[in-house]
Amino acid sequence: MMLPSALFIGAQLVMPVADNVPVLNIDPVCRGIAQQGGSSFHDTEVAKQKQDCLDSEKQVRDDLVKQWPTFSAADKNACIQEATTGGESSYTELLTCLEMARDARNLRTDLNDPGVASSRTKGRR
Repeated sequence: MMLPSALFIGAQLVMPVADNVPVLNIDPVCRGIAQQGGSSFHDTEVAKQKQDCLDSEKQVRDDLVKQWPTFSAADKNACIQEATTGGESSYTELLTCLEMARDARNLRTDLNDPGVASSRTKGRR
C-alpha cells in the first residue's frame, strides 16, 4: 500500500495557483510605520500617518490588481508566500517582489539571447 502514501506526498508538492490578488492584513504594518514617526502612541500625527499608509497600500493594491495577469503563477505563489510569512504583510512588498522576479527573468532572457546581448555590448569596446 505504498501508492496512497506516494499520492499524499505528491499532493504536498503541488502549489496552488493564485488567481486573484490576496487580501492582506495591512493594519499592523501601517500601525508600526505610523508609530515609528510619532512621539507617543497618543500623538495625533500617528493616526494621520497610519491613514496615509492605509491609503497608499490600497492604491498599491489597485495597481497590483491591474498588473496581476502579467505575472507568472510561480512568481505569484513565491511572492505571496514571502509577503505573508513571518510578520506583517504589505501590498508594496508583494508588488516589489513580483516586479523584481519578472525583471530578473527578463534580464536572464535578454542575456541568453545573442541578438540582445551583442547589441548591448557594441558600444563597450
